[in-house]
Amino acid sequence: MCARSEAVELEVLGADGGEPRVPPRPLRLSLLELLGKLVRRDQPAPSHRRARHNHRFRTFVSCENERRIKANNREYNAQFRYASNFIKTSKYSIVTFLPLNLLEQFQRLANFYFLCLLVLQLIPAISSLTPITTAIPLIGVLALTAVKDAYDDFQRHQNDSQVNHRRAKTLRNGKLVEEKWASVQVGDVIRLENDQFVAADILLLSSSEPNGLCYIETAELDGETNLKCRQCLEQTAAMGQDDAQLGAFDGEIVCETPNNLLNKFEGTLSWRNEHYSLDNDKILLRGCVLRNTSWCYGVVVFAGKDTKLMQNSGKTKFKRTSIDRLLNFLIIGIVFFLLSMCVFCTVACGVWEWLVGRYFQVFLPWDTLVPAEPTWGALVIALLVFFSYAIVMNTVVPISLYVSVEVIRFAQSFLINWDEKMYYDKTGTAAKARTTTLNEELGQIQYIFSDKTGTLTQNIMTFNKCSIAGVCYGDVVDETTGETIELNESSEPLDFSFNPEYEPEFKFFDSTLLDAVKRGDQHVHDFFRLLALCHTVMPEQKNGRLEYQAQSPDEAALVSAARNFGFVFRERAPNSITIEVMGKTEVYELLCILDFNNVRKRMSVILRKDGEIRLYTKGADNVIYDRLKRNQTDVRSRTQEHLNKFAGEGLRTLALAWRALGEADFAAWKRRHHAAALALHDRDEQLDAIYEEIETDLLLMGVTAIEDKLQDGVPETIANLSMAGIKVWVLTGDKQETAINIGYSCQLLTDDMAEVFVIDGASHDDVDRQLAKCRDSIRVVNIFLPHGSSDAKNSTETANGGAGVSRPGGGGAAGVSPARAANVKLNAPAVSVVTFRWEHNTLAHASNEYVSGGGPYSAESHEHNNDDSNGFAIVINGHSLVHCLHPKLEEKFLDVVLQCRSVICCRVTPLQKAMVVELIKKSRKAVTLAIGDGANDVSMIKAAHIGVGISGQEGMQAVLASDYSIAQFRFLQRLLLVHGRWSYYRMCKFLRYFFYKNFAFTVCHFWFAFFCGFSAQTVFDEMFISVYNLFYTSLPVLALGVFEQDVSDSTSLQFPKLYVPGHTSQLFNKTEFIKSTLHGCFTSLVLFLIPYGTYKDGLAPDGKILSDHMLLGSVVATILIIDNTTQIALDTTYWTVFNHITIWGSLVSYFVLDYFYNYAIGGPYVGSLTVALTQATFWFTAVLTMIILMVPVVSWRLACSWTRPTLAERLRARQRWRAAAPAPRTPSARRARRSVRSGYAFAHQEGFGRLITSGKIMRRIPHADAALSALASLPGKFHARPPEPEPEPRAPTQNLATVDL
Repeated sequence: MCARSEAVELEVLGADGGEPRVPPRPLRLSLLELLGKLVRRDQPAPSHRRARHNHRFRTFVSCENERRIKANNREYNAQFRYASNFIKTSKYSIVTFLPLNLLEQFQRLANFYFLCLLVLQLIPAISSLTPITTAIPLIGVLALTAVKDAYDDFQRHQNDSQVNHRRAKTLRNGKLVEEKWASVQVGDVIRLENDQFVAADILLLSSSEPNGLCYIETAELDGETNLKCRQCLEQTAAMGQDDAQLGAFDGEIVCETPNNLLNKFEGTLSWRNEHYSLDNDKILLRGCVLRNTSWCYGVVVFAGKDTKLMQNSGKTKFKRTSIDRLLNFLIIGIVFFLLSMCVFCTVACGVWEWLVGRYFQVFLPWDTLVPAEPTWGALVIALLVFFSYAIVMNTVVPISLYVSVEVIRFAQSFLINWDEKMYYDKTGTAAKARTTTLNEELGQIQYIFSDKTGTLTQNIMTFNKCSIAGVCYGDVVDETTGETIELNESSEPLDFSFNPEYEPEFKFFDSTLLDAVKRGDQHVHDFFRLLALCHTVMPEQKNGRLEYQAQSPDEAALVSAARNFGFVFRERAPNSITIEVMGKTEVYELLCILDFNNVRKRMSVILRKDGEIRLYTKGADNVIYDRLKRNQTDVRSRTQEHLNKFAGEGLRTLALAWRALGEADFAAWKRRHHAAALALHDRDEQLDAIYEEIETDLLLMGVTAIEDKLQDGVPETIANLSMAGIKVWVLTGDKQETAINIGYSCQLLTDDMAEVFVIDGASHDDVDRQLAKCRDSIRVVNIFLPHGSSDAKNSTETANGGAGVSRPGGGGAAGVSPARAANVKLNAPAVSVVTFRWEHNTLAHASNEYVSGGGPYSAESHEHNNDDSNGFAIVINGHSLVHCLHPKLEEKFLDVVLQCRSVICCRVTPLQKAMVVELIKKSRKAVTLAIGDGANDVSMIKAAHIGVGISGQEGMQAVLASDYSIAQFRFLQRLLLVHGRWSYYRMCKFLRYFFYKNFAFTVCHFWFAFFCGFSAQTVFDEMFISVYNLFYTSLPVLALGVFEQDVSDSTSLQFPKLYVPGHTSQLFNKTEFIKSTLHGCFTSLVLFLIPYGTYKDGLAPDGKILSDHMLLGSVVATILIIDNTTQIALDTTYWTVFNHITIWGSLVSYFVLDYFYNYAIGGPYVGSLTVALTQATFWFTAVLTMIILMVPVVSWRLACSWTRPTLAERLRARQRWRAAAPAPRTPSARRARRSVRSGYAFAHQEGFGRLITSGKIMRRIPHADAALSALASLPGKFHARPPEPEPEPRAPTQNLATVDL
């Protein structure tokens, strides 16, 4: 409760006109009040204003546990300082940009190091180089990064401005005023109109719909496009759209504080001395869109950053790649290496000065700062030389590295943005890299966490197939061959234009079903009549067109199918349903709706027509089968076969059944139903029992098969990602059956799996037992059915004959088949897998084709072996996940899920999604990617290393919070397997070469120290040192980092195994870094010693002396540039025009710039290079040096490519010697297979039935009463069913002894 609420009220009201009495307050709250006075000092109001506005407060009131709001009272609400509706996601302003950005940049160790180095170079006593050598690269790095950060923040400012400047209608003094969203405050009453975004979290007051109902679309929150219903209080609904009444509304709302729970709200409304309870059904959340509702009014409860949408956005984290973290570690190592070289040179300098240098002071005088005494003088000189060598060899810590990395990432981002193969034509949406710092991380993804609705699926249900009276419809059969024709985009759908109410977008291809409808097949007519009657859909005339408002897309698809086949659902009243059958109107009296819930898994309606009462029901096949009459063996077995077929194709199935009811029996049942509905205790349990009484002895009518349309290419994408060693987890808020069904559709779950576990325990102990059972099962299967040796196939059979998943320790069938038991020790733990078929794995050898024998590609860990068939999958419910994430069960949970090929978490909250991601990040140290399209995915997207948003709908919150956005899930494989892999490959190659060339350049100074008395004399010209990394060697390595490819994009997609090296950072790690640095040190040694030996005491043919310092420096610098050019030419496998220009152009530019600087500007090394180039000695030295440097490199690479070729090298060789490499098998989008699992999945929710029968959801229908009175006179009587066969067992059962092993 608010600690000061009572005190505030007493202050406002006073006591009998006297001084207000304030009860004592805790010390902490008194301090808060004092702080409020210090922060906010209002001028005292005039006395007459104090008398009229004695409720005005001057202090900040803290409410920690609740929120108090008075509608239309800004002054009262202002005391609590609630957040305004202004949104700010940007980091900087014009004033704060420079200081904040510089502060962030100098938090980078390398930038701070070079700043300190620049300060040292300003001290003449210790610096042998001009400060420009450090200032130019440092300023370049800071400026480039600042420009990039400014651009990114400008984009955020634009997004913020776009949202804040949306318009909202707000009541001010009883009149509607149009304001910006940013101006809306808590307590304001706002008006929303159809198809408008909700500006803030509001309490619904009134709407245009009957009984204060309104409909919203929550696609921006959860990606779901089906409508959801909200209803205001009857007392506030009476105000309608009377602005005067709404403007005078002064109700007080006491509710919960801001939180991120999208499906929960608790509060009370106090108005006119009455108190009303508030829940989530009365709240419209920011980000929702008002649909099929002309207008509504609401009072703002949460605004701005307090809204549930923003609360779910999570805290924006600064994301760094694993290469960034490695670079920081390596930079520290390089600094220590530099310090060790400086310490060595310091000691050596001191020794040299004490032994030799003190005797040459006439020629090399000591500085005036140095004491004359030899020992102290040598010590001081040595200390000064330490700093001098730190400056001279500072280039070993490469500041230009960060410039180059940022440029490469920036260019790679544009390559992603410009990729036409990731452009979605239907919406005109291209892929977009919303950040420029994470590209190479895309090539190292190990875990993908995906949302389901809107990400894997389109959330569009289509009526695909059905089985009616044992006859299957939906497959198109070739009349000549009798084979089923696979449907594609060119397939011609049926023409439904004979029906004036048909929907042009509805497609069905099997003409036999339409022919059966037209010829009046009684079974088919009854089937579609049930679909048109048994539902809770609401009809609506919109623009002269009949439209349906469905609570779930499943129901919309079924009613739409019936409509297109000529069974049109017309209108509904609380007590009647009107349909149109092939142009003839039929009116049914609605006697009762037996509503759907997750326990019953079915819904029924009881209807009367022409004195005959019937019950129609639809639900899960196993639930309906358990309630069928026992004399239907033939139709049951044939329908079961069709059910298995539909489930194997990943379709969502519902079984349909009916029964006739006697008038007397129904009347007696109705009385018991009425009594149960009025029960004060255990009402739901009593109603369920009553429903069970009447939903028995059903006659099976058929089954429907709905396709929850996956986005194009989802199964292939998941299959390829799995082959690349990436584990895909689905985290969804949908219920368990829906999640499992989609898992089969997109082949995350397959019938070939050893077992699909379901963890659904409600308590800690239940979950613990289930996890233990899973672990034991996995252990047994792994021991007796090793990975890669056989192909396990699950033939799990459950009591209902349909479900193919087992619940460890729960309701799944447990035990082992007799044949398998012969191979399993008697004391082995019980396995819930019933049967396995042991087959030779023909793919075991084929898979070796995609890995390098003995090479790095074959060193895969156990968890990356995702190709084996005898894998496991696990499905976890949200309430069980709470216990799994508890520290006591965390390790056991990880032990199970990390051995599973697929993991599906259903009924999870946004926070749980983020917690699962964090768990894997923390425990596995794995690189994670989260992909989603709604606000409920934002926290998961921000928690993962890489966040990907599915774009295509304006203002999607997931896209705004993401690092990359794509229009379709199928583009993810190209983003990872092509762009991600290329980016990682390029970055690793760039880094290896960069460190090589830097060490080859810098360590030359160290070797020269042995010949210059460790005096910190440089080998090269100061200008060469300054521009070596900026001009002479920068462009070739940038071209390598931007354009390099080892294989083409098509090859990368054909061979996903190419992606595997990124998982273990094989292309760049500490070992590769050490190899590069050792190679660089060796190169520097050869580069210095051979020219030094050649030119020491050297003479030109004309007798001129060649052994001067400047000539040696020019020769070493020239050969260094030639070596760098040759080395990067060897490293480049994909040559473009840019590579040729930059590589050969850089070599030419060296000579051009050297001559320009020395001759045009007058550099100190003027003429040195010219003299060297005119002598044969130089060319001989250069050739000899390059041979010594290149022969070992070329030999080593050839030896490796012959003895241990990588997969990429083998593919390139194959492409050279063959016309084209054969593509591996790509899984089909949907494999037709027989399955014994249930295909049931129904997205319906409980509650619409009560709204319909109570009439609350109804509009006023002028002829509703007339319709009821005309029930008996209209045509369309029920027709009797033909007799059914004699009773036999309810469904075919599988004899375990006959199953092949």
